[in-house]
This record gives sequence, C-alpha cells and structure tokens, in this order.
Amino acid sequence: MNRKLVLGISVATLSIASLIFLIQGNMDIAVLLMTLLFVITNSFRARQMKKQGMEREAKWMSGMAIMFAILFAVVLVTVII
Repeated sequence: MNRKLVLGISVATLSIASLIFLIQGNMDIAVLLMTLLFVITNSFRARQMKKQGMEREAKWMSGMAIMFAILFAVVLVTVII
C-alpha cells in the first residue's frame, strides 16, 4: 500500500477518534491520541524535508517527533496509572 495513503488514513482515524473522545469529555484519551497524531505527522514531515534537501529543518522535525513520542509515553503512563 502507498505510504501516503496509509498516513492519510491513520491521520484521519486519529483525528476523528480524538475529536470523539474530546466531545465525550474523556480528555486523557483525547490528549493521548493527539500526541500520537503529532508523532506521526512530524516524523512524516521530517522524512519529506530530508528528501527535499532541507537537512536542518528535517533535524528539527525529527527532534519534535522524538519529543512528542516521549510525551506520548508520559501521557500513556499517567492514563494507565
């Protein structure tokens, strides 16, 4: 399957799911899904920027993806506990 198609489907699914949890008032799960959404989109942007030759911007986006991955783990732990 095409990577862009998989990315688009996952972004749409995560966006809709986080919106549903937000409307239901379940903020913990909504924030968890939003941080996962940011991880996916930032890592995809980093790959795209690197392909276009924007090394500094790609490095910045990779750092942002890593930061959101760490935040995802922190939120996941707080939701579980």
